[in-house]
Amino acid sequence: MGAVAAAAPALGTAVAPAVAHAHGHDTKTTEVFGHRGASGYRPEHTLASYELAARLGADYLEPDLVSTKDHVLVCRHEPEIGGTTDVATRPEFAARKKTVLLDGISVTGWFTEDFTLAELKTLRAIERLPAVRQRNTLYDGLFEVPTFEEFLALRGKLSKELDRDLGVIPETKHPTYFRRLGLELETPLLRSLDRAGLNRRGARVWIQSFEAANLKAIRSKARVNLVFLTSAAGSPFNDTRTYADYLTPAGLKELSGYVDGIGPDKSQVIPRNADATLGTPTSLVKDAHTAGLKVVPYTFRAENQFLPADYRVGTDPNAYGRAIAEQITFLKTGIDGLFTDQSDIGVLARKLR
Repeated sequence: MGAVAAAAPALGTAVAPAVAHAHGHDTKTTEVFGHRGASGYRPEHTLASYELAARLGADYLEPDLVSTKDHVLVCRHEPEIGGTTDVATRPEFAARKKTVLLDGISVTGWFTEDFTLAELKTLRAIERLPAVRQRNTLYDGLFEVPTFEEFLALRGKLSKELDRDLGVIPETKHPTYFRRLGLELETPLLRSLDRAGLNRRGARVWIQSFEAANLKAIRSKARVNLVFLTSAAGSPFNDTRTYADYLTPAGLKELSGYVDGIGPDKSQVIPRNADATLGTPTSLVKDAHTAGLKVVPYTFRAENQFLPADYRVGTDPNAYGRAIAEQITFLKTGIDGLFTDQSDIGVLARKLR
């Protein structure tokens, strides 16, 4: 890990860090999940982003995991890295641009499975949403693509420094896609957790996936909690059931046989009205709790364009709206946690609810 890659300058005055809670915390406690780190303030899935999220009070840090050509897990939101690294500017890699079917969708770009770890380490991260988060472009070119092992080492270092047992919630990205390439994600993920002493009962670790099949497959090997992620529409890849099917009372009861929680799109907790204002909560939280499942919706962002119409301020889509108020509204539904791009906002909302 380079010194630059580990650096994470503080962003103003941070809200006091949240107190860590034991695994299986009281249902009245809601935990803050640093979505891709503190991606509202630093380029996502960099050690700088993860470190800042921890210093802003996140209880859990989320690395999305994909594989390199030599079967090393690295932290990227997608296997396609044209939008999150400077690979498009590197002439030595120009010939590796290609088009693939990623879970049935045609995607063109550069893919981690075509790069060795050594080659990926020559790239540098860039802001994925430069038009939205122009300030984050200040850090373009500074940070490496971290491995999952480097992430876990940082988590251990920060847990000691901050005197908080920082949680880990990795997501296996496109597990069927990587399995078909001979680069399955589950074995190296569990191996890394074993090495870190985290694949054990009581560890503050959740493994998440949008595919139910791979969660079923690792249930017998993983001694940590599992969470099934759901989209507001559509189906898991190569699955005959829709996400909506899984979220019926019967579907939730079945899920409880092999997962410990769900991570729904926040609109599945409180949908929006036809005029884009926030609507009335669904029964999802109650139904999931009845089935014994935790509920941690995603993704809470501060910019107007991501907020319900009645929580926006002004007309600039990239300006901050009433994000604290939105999160308080969701917290009142009884959710067990929330994924946020700005961890300090989640910590403050939890305090003020």
